Amino acid sequence: MIRVVVVDDHEIVRKGIVAYLQTEDEIEVVGQASSGNQGAKIILEHRPDVVLMDLMMENGTGIDATKQVMNEFPECKVIILTSYYDDKQVFPAIEAGAFSYILKTSSASDIAHAVKKAARGENVIEPKVAGKMMSSFRTEQKKLHDHLTERELEVLLCIGDGLTNQEISEKLFIGIKTVKTHVSNILSKLDVHDRTQAAVYVHKNALTEQKE
Repeated sequence: MIRVVVVDDHEIVRKGIVAYLQTEDEIEVVGQASSGNQGAKIILEHRPDVVLMDLMMENGTGIDATKQVMNEFPECKVIILTSYYDDKQVFPAIEAGAFSYILKTSSASDIAHAVKKAARGENVIEPKVAGKMMSSFRTEQKKLHDHLTERELEVLLCIGDGLTNQEISEKLFIGIKTVKTHVSNILSKLDVHDRTQAAVYVHKNALTEQKE
């Protein structure tokens, strides 16, 4: 069972999300909050697997709450669920440790799917968000992937597709320890902190399209 906390200051939106998630057999909503400060407290109390986190809230933003949760409970997968996808919101959220970033225009089923993917260690980056990051960082990080080996680039593309280490191992016919080594090297060479940022790098540099 995937234990979830929903944090959103719009009561109707929050209750609607909770109501839908509760219809999913694999998901259990263990808490909800209407502010970042309250959300962080509830998350650290209940220790859920996944959190759906709004960004713009009174009494503590989603970014502040995400930072606190990541500092004290880094195993948690925080999914940003917001109406905003401008640079001022996206980059701080990713830097704070957000695992996925989706918009409130997503369907209820897509939100539930993102929760299930997060529980499996697979991130989801809203295409509009990836596009924003592509435009903003194209110059800064354009050539970093040139330093990757051919195999590292293959692993990076798999990360961009949301594959887990085990799935990458099976797809590329290499050992799980080798995959972990490649992932570590990739994060270092791209100067990113985690798989989510690596996946964003793939989208913003259109590496999948280049491979095709």
